[in-house]
Amino acid sequence: MLHVKTPEEVLRLIEDHFSPLRGRTELVSLETALGRVLAEDICADEYVPDFDRSTVDGYAVRARDPFGCSDAIPAILPCVREVLMGEGAEFTLEAETCCAVPTGGAVPSGADSVVMVEYTEDYGDGSIGVGKAVAPGENMIFRGDDVFPGKVILKAGCVLSSQDIGALAAIGKTKVPVVRKLTVGIISTGDELVPPSEKPGPGQIRDVNSPMLCAMLTGWGAKVISYGICVDDEKKLTAMVEKAVAECDAVLLSGGSSVGVKDASCRIIQSMGELLLHGIAMKPGKPTIMGKTGEKPLVGLPGHPVAAYFITKLFVLPLLGRLMGRGGEIFTVTARISESISANHGRAQYHCCRLERQGSELIA
Repeated sequence: MLHVKTPEEVLRLIEDHFSPLRGRTELVSLETALGRVLAEDICADEYVPDFDRSTVDGYAVRARDPFGCSDAIPAILPCVREVLMGEGAEFTLEAETCCAVPTGGAVPSGADSVVMVEYTEDYGDGSIGVGKAVAPGENMIFRGDDVFPGKVILKAGCVLSSQDIGALAAIGKTKVPVVRKLTVGIISTGDELVPPSEKPGPGQIRDVNSPMLCAMLTGWGAKVISYGICVDDEKKLTAMVEKAVAECDAVLLSGGSSVGVKDASCRIIQSMGELLLHGIAMKPGKPTIMGKTGEKPLVGLPGHPVAAYFITKLFVLPLLGRLMGRGGEIFTVTARISESISANHGRAQYHCCRLERQGSELIA
């Protein structure tokens, strides 16, 4: 008999019965850290930028000096120096003077703003006409505006993106502590299955789930071992599951999750540890099994590829994320459906759709 839980209860069950695995940290190079789960908070130990910088090509000034100027009545300031890109500004700008600075260039002490070159005129005699006033701090980034010592740059559990890699590079972090990848074993069951490379005979179908699940989990960041197809033989399936459990951090069985006579997945999972659920009040994916042996999850997925996809997307990935301490959010949008959908099963229903923008409205 199926002991059915709602989707919300399944997510709570995952939180209650599984915890982040310990002692799984490794150091990887910055070049190979993309997509990995950060194992600990990363704090800066230096300033970024380490000097006051200009965000425009122009002239560094004290904001009070060109105050009140205009195109008709420019402020005329002698240009005492030019700061070149890549060199420091190891001097103090005196009152009623300016110095030329490039975008990203260092701004000398004493200056508190930069006038864009578009609002200036070089008179050719060493003096610059400023036709627009600036406020203190305008067109500048001050030392430590982006990062300062002790600031948390990235939090543990985040999945490192390309912009995160850039932030780590900015603070000189070339080795990154990440969570070791989970190894997930995948087993397809069923007398009717043949590998995708074979032509199905009468009553046979190609195994869709193994390649699909391998692709999903690999793209998510797991290491996947595919154990191939097992016929509906409880002894053989038990041996294959035991091998997968010994070699992997989690095991997924595809097929054999309903209440048919030959469907042994439930009995095998229960015999190896604790059966947590058998059935989810949803469509597709009701005949789903979840159990654990030690700290390792065992999940029996429905054989139907669409159902297996939804269960993996909605529950298996959050479960694996829980084991890795991986943070994540679910984003939702509101859209108008383009056709009627029957909903009389008393279960949560999930549908694949394509979102299209029609004017100001989102259509599913």
